[in-house]
Amino acid sequence: MEFRKMGIQTHPPLGPTLTAHMLFQHVVQWPHTLQIHPIPYRQSPKSRSPPSDAIIDSPTINHSPFITAPSQDLCVLRRTLKIQSFLFFIFGFCILDWSAMVEAQTWTTRRMSNPRLESNEQVLDMPITPTAEVRQQQYGNGFGLFGLGTLISPNILTAVIIASWYCSNIGVLLLNKYLLSFYGYRYPIFLTMLHMLSCAAYSIVAIKWLEVVPFQHILSRKQFFKILALSAIFCFSVVCGNTSLRYLPVSFNQAIGATTPFFTAIFAFVITCKKESGEVYLALVPVVLGIVLASNSEPLFHLFGFLMCIGSTAGRALKSVVQGLLLTSEAEKLHSMNLLLYMAPMAAVILLPFTLYIEGNVLGVTVEKAKGDGFMVFLLIGNATVAYLVNLTNFLVTKHTSALTLQVLGNAKAAVAAVVSVLIFRNPVTVMGMTGFAVTVMGVVLYSEAKKRSKATAH
Repeated sequence: MEFRKMGIQTHPPLGPTLTAHMLFQHVVQWPHTLQIHPIPYRQSPKSRSPPSDAIIDSPTINHSPFITAPSQDLCVLRRTLKIQSFLFFIFGFCILDWSAMVEAQTWTTRRMSNPRLESNEQVLDMPITPTAEVRQQQYGNGFGLFGLGTLISPNILTAVIIASWYCSNIGVLLLNKYLLSFYGYRYPIFLTMLHMLSCAAYSIVAIKWLEVVPFQHILSRKQFFKILALSAIFCFSVVCGNTSLRYLPVSFNQAIGATTPFFTAIFAFVITCKKESGEVYLALVPVVLGIVLASNSEPLFHLFGFLMCIGSTAGRALKSVVQGLLLTSEAEKLHSMNLLLYMAPMAAVILLPFTLYIEGNVLGVTVEKAKGDGFMVFLLIGNATVAYLVNLTNFLVTKHTSALTLQVLGNAKAAVAAVVSVLIFRNPVTVMGMTGFAVTVMGVVLYSEAKKRSKATAH
């Protein structure tokens, strides 16, 4: 059988699958106009008996038992290859990001490792940086109660923690999307309040019982109100993010969430009058440009969901700026796990009147649904547990690797979450949308590089 497409003919024999050359030619080079037209007639088992030498020249009629016009299998294959190509692009870009940042750190260390000293200057004996094994022996593994560090190799433990970080971050997005959009549980504020209650309960267990980190007390009323202000911003960000998942696909939600550095730079300039270098501001241009491209080509675009997602992204950026502004003194600084321990119950109290006023008798409705459907109880408990694991694995990744590793993983997480959500929920994607997403992630990587160079120059 011969195939003709866009005036180009190929003559390899058609087996159960196409050859790699044909896949590249038909899927990659012409992803939008893929049409396959069989020239000789091959009788279908369900068709009548036309002449054996009949020739079909119509571009819309296809009697092949293997391929339709266009083939449904090839459409799925074409879509899968586009997604895989996009994922490979993002993964390669993040590898380049990792290597560039490591090289920058190495060069900075090498440049400052042999300073020229005057004769009257005192030489200080700087201690060497301890290795991962030494740090784990000195400070434990974050699971001091179980002593997993003595049973598992440090490399294996780090790999497990990174895998858990990916599973928890992507899992909470997928569970929220499934509950709010597909399962019919349309109460994002109450769902967020369950997340906060779960984080409060698990934080008490982790800090008080497991002793993951030392417990810290609130020292003053001023510090209490600062944490309360952060809790209000935290509530706004999480509620807006969960609400946007009800209207937008996870892939588009993650594309918008990748613009957090843009809002961070704006709030830092407006609130603290902090100016960045021109290179940093220039790196934000592709961040915004990518979202413009993705928004214009998003098939499931929803204005209210888009505004909610923008509010969630701006809230995360505002919280990071305000947190650095309020908790500045060494006495007021709290560990991230202790800060979550205090913020989570405050956030639950803030959300309670809103969920009662906006969502009505949501507790009664939830209890009635749970009586008839036990799977919903499993979903709510599992969702709330995974929401806490996001915060726990953030801490563990930073503890066992570095903040640099967490930053690189965050750059790749949005792309991985988008691809996984497309494969699970089958929401439509476009080449322009994926291109916009890739441009945004590239801008985030460039922004991180520019910030690192700016800090190195300042020091």
